[in-house]
Amino acid sequence: MQNDHEQRVAAVTGTPSCVAFWDFVKREPGGERRFTAHVPAGAVNDFALDAMNYIHEFWGKGREATYADFPLLGRGPFGQAIQIRQETDDTFRPLLLVPRSRLHDSALDIKGPGKSLSMIVWAIRESGEHALAGIWHEGTDLEREETKDVRRVERGMRQYALFAGLDKEGAALGHVSDNGGSSFGCIWAHHRATTPDRTPQIPSNATAEVLDQAWAAYAFTFDNEKNEIIAYLNGVASNHWVEDVKNRHKRLYRAWHQGRCHNEPSFPADQVYTPPEDTPVAVQVISETEAERVEVREFRYTKVEVRLRKNPDGTFTETGCELLAARLNPWCFPHDVYTPPDAAHGGPFTIGRVIHSAAGVGFTGYIGGVAVFDRALSAKEVAQLSAIGMTSLVAAQL
Repeated sequence: MQNDHEQRVAAVTGTPSCVAFWDFVKREPGGERRFTAHVPAGAVNDFALDAMNYIHEFWGKGREATYADFPLLGRGPFGQAIQIRQETDDTFRPLLLVPRSRLHDSALDIKGPGKSLSMIVWAIRESGEHALAGIWHEGTDLEREETKDVRRVERGMRQYALFAGLDKEGAALGHVSDNGGSSFGCIWAHHRATTPDRTPQIPSNATAEVLDQAWAAYAFTFDNEKNEIIAYLNGVASNHWVEDVKNRHKRLYRAWHQGRCHNEPSFPADQVYTPPEDTPVAVQVISETEAERVEVREFRYTKVEVRLRKNPDGTFTETGCELLAARLNPWCFPHDVYTPPDAAHGGPFTIGRVIHSAAGVGFTGYIGGVAVFDRALSAKEVAQLSAIGMTSLVAAQL
């Protein structure tokens, strides 16, 4: 008979297309005893995790990281969890990683035409709003104050990752990149779905009873066929619209305006934002005269004000448009996941942090499980997996 831990692990690994699941219980049988992933039967790579201080690796500063820098909680959704601490030393940013040399072209290296994916991370957030896990090397080549003395310069090598924020601290945010680098003419990537809901901050020294009640499930799916990223928090993918895009998300506004109106060539052609706007789901007439009509058209990903001139034959010709609102969850992503040209130009899979030029502390708290799937899970599957380890009250709501 399976014990509770085995049943929970089986619920994750038994979900079709699970390519890797770290529960921080499974380790190498000997030697370094590194954390390894549960992988499908017959897989030859179990994605052992190395410890690394990326400031030491890229800036040549600080000490090397070891497994001692990831204290164990001794409990969690799957029986164990690692702590990502609030580091006060600016030269110390430890993370766990599978180096590119050990994952390139593996099942974890999800990329290219037609490929979809999903991620779930079970975590307790103490503070921060950055990465939880993924292949998301943001690059050390950006011209910033923090990179003036970097020794190892590498361009961005982003593919996919799950974050605990960015737009909102504690939100679930799924990032996918089409080019490994930036988007919308910015140094950062902008193709991401994010929930409006957020997790609370839980002190890392809280009692065991409080911590047991505090687990949250961050998740996202990317469906290549539907061209859509969806972010989930605790199994729920809440709609997230942002108004006043022109002022609140200026680069998104300009990327949409360039793609929609074919003017203001501010960005490269492959960095415009062109969500489908063929058939509106709702139309509201704002004003109308004998010569002109103004409508607000709501599409799946945008709300657009359209100005129309009335022609003598009674038809209308569009004369202008304005983006009023954009949907941040789900998010339209009509691209493939970035494919690095070779292993030397691909990023590692990291847990706890990602390599980035700002070298900030990022997320702090506990991570009790990281799962990757090479297809887009259904909403029901995400809800069922998210319920693992949560309180009965929250789980009952899913």
